[in-house]
Amino acid sequence: MKLSDIQIRDPFIVPRPKEKKYYMYGSTDKNIWQEGKGFEMYVSSNLEDWEGPFEVFRNYEGFFADKNFWAPEVYEYKGSFYMFATFRRRENDLLGTAVLKSESLYGPFKLHSDGVVTPQEWCCLDGSLYVDDDGVPWMVFCHEWQQVGDGEVCIIQLSDDLRKAVSEPQLLFRASEAEWPTPFKHERFDFEKIYVTDGSFMFKNKAGELCLLWASFINQRYAQGIAISASGKVMGPWIQQKEPVYTDDGGHAMLFNTFEGQRMLALHRPNKTPNERARFIPVTL
Repeated sequence: MKLSDIQIRDPFIVPRPKEKKYYMYGSTDKNIWQEGKGFEMYVSSNLEDWEGPFEVFRNYEGFFADKNFWAPEVYEYKGSFYMFATFRRRENDLLGTAVLKSESLYGPFKLHSDGVVTPQEWCCLDGSLYVDDDGVPWMVFCHEWQQVGDGEVCIIQLSDDLRKAVSEPQLLFRASEAEWPTPFKHERFDFEKIYVTDGSFMFKNKAGELCLLWASFINQRYAQGIAISASGKVMGPWIQQKEPVYTDDGGHAMLFNTFEGQRMLALHRPNKTPNERARFIPVTL
């Protein structure tokens, strides 16, 4: 099948050079705003033709969530594969990111953390793994605008086995600190102004600078921006770039390199169910 055949949000690509295959994960429930069935994965050798879907996680009796299964990101870490994914907890109706583990990219992924690793009383989403130059694992995540009004990007240090947080959450920045987002309108929330953060992803650019992709909205359309750490460390301070990197109703981006060495920005657009599709855009970041 082609990308145009695959309904997916929050695409996350895992290139495997030795296999010459790309593995694509993402939010794959047909109605992610209500359903909580699980996650599927697709495989390609050329980023155009895809095989699948392959079921890599399925909800089961006793799992702590039954809706809003979002944004799975898969990383190889110390010989195993770890999935960072967002779920809406049944106990308090708050979103949080949990860690799952598998010995295969095809799954099955099983719960590795003790529930969510984001703060229990917070509504959080889109946890993303970053291992710094000293080998310390961190999780960047978003403190949801629905709880705080001005969405936040935060970070916590993880245990070496990725099972739990071992630090208090630290605020990196708020959405309103950047020039490019505009207030988001939502009839169900009465904040004076709403600014959205989601889809945080930390990486180093080709100049060796530590950067952070994150998404928000411009005039109710999904958009993608970038911040750069002035210190080169995860705590920043983070300097927002004045111009967004993508404005055509797409976002929740990540970066990967093709087998030919081209860096690609992966995101979904448009931002409307059921029309969302993965897009891969060559970039020089």
